[in-house]
Amino acid sequence: MISFDEALHRVLEIAAPIALETIAFADAADRVLAEPVVARLSMPRQDVSAMDGYAVRDCDLGDLPVRLPLEGESAAGTPPGQVLPPRSAFRIFTGAPVPVGADRVIVQESVEREGDCVAIVRPYGPGRNIRIAGSDFCEGDLLVPAGRPLDWRALTTAAAADQPVLRVFVRPNVAIIATGDELATPGNAAGIPGTIPESVSYGIAAFVRREGGAVLWSRRSADDTRLLSELAAAALEEADLVIVIGGASVGDRDLSRTMFGEAPDYIFPRVAIKPGKPVWLARIRGRLVMGLPGNPTSALVTARLLLAPLLAGLCGRDAARSVTFEDWRLAADVPAAGDRETYVRARITPEGALPLGSQDSSSQASLLDADLLVRLRSGGSAFQAGDYVPAIRF
Repeated sequence: MISFDEALHRVLEIAAPIALETIAFADAADRVLAEPVVARLSMPRQDVSAMDGYAVRDCDLGDLPVRLPLEGESAAGTPPGQVLPPRSAFRIFTGAPVPVGADRVIVQESVEREGDCVAIVRPYGPGRNIRIAGSDFCEGDLLVPAGRPLDWRALTTAAAADQPVLRVFVRPNVAIIATGDELATPGNAAGIPGTIPESVSYGIAAFVRREGGAVLWSRRSADDTRLLSELAAAALEEADLVIVIGGASVGDRDLSRTMFGEAPDYIFPRVAIKPGKPVWLARIRGRLVMGLPGNPTSALVTARLLLAPLLAGLCGRDAARSVTFEDWRLAADVPAAGDRETYVRARITPEGALPLGSQDSSSQASLLDADLLVRLRSGGSAFQAGDYVPAIRF
């Protein structure tokens, strides 16, 4: 059994992207950019109007009012190159190319239309209301660096570069196997004595998707060696990462470590944390396999602490940034941790981090209120309300 810090260090060492692929912008949301996006053109491509109004030459303006004949119009999408004759004006709209010769756009609120002429009758202020070509970015500029997740902001910027496709990291394919004779599909447990609803795989599948993985399939099996071996073989054939829920301890019916037909090449066999000690990570036939405890809270806590950075690295994100602790003020007393590093579920309140009443590893009702995992080092002392402790968003 190793410490959490050592387990995390080992995860960060092996959490590397799987491969690259080329995709269309329509499929790129929430993917991670593998190659930087460089602008193919400048923005704006030419001087454009920042307002609806009238393009004029500054030298034609004097004491107000000033009357100028209208000699043309420029709207967004108009090809550039129109010329504004001296002592005249152009009607112009936001985003439209500024005609050659114009060096100011006067907003329409300062102008009165008089047939084929305009009268500038009100003060128009110092602003020229022109967006200069290349003022946003220039051709050849790096707009989005590699490693950036393509959220709604980054995707907008990337599309502005006018690249036809994007190079991104491949999402890891994940197979999930939930084990246990006592498990039943939600909706069926009430009619089958001795069973409980299988809940953890649904939470883990949602967690995998949120963290960037692609869930190939999620299946449940009784503690049957033959059935588990068949699922294990299929998972190793199809998935980049296999997650086994339950059967991670050392009892006669804990089969998650033997169902693959060979001894795991452990990255770590268990971790000295509470909850979640049975969690393990290994390589089997070239695939990564993570075993999570069967108790719901234990499974989700270990997923947050160790599966999250693993998925982040496999997806091409900065794995270390996915496990960031911040100091939080305690809103209530917390007892000492004991001989294992302990993660206390807490919710965020105006007074700070308030530990939940139930800290049982099988608790599910309290998961809805758990915003934080408060980290208590083994062998440390108790904390009082008002003390600051490290915690991670849950």
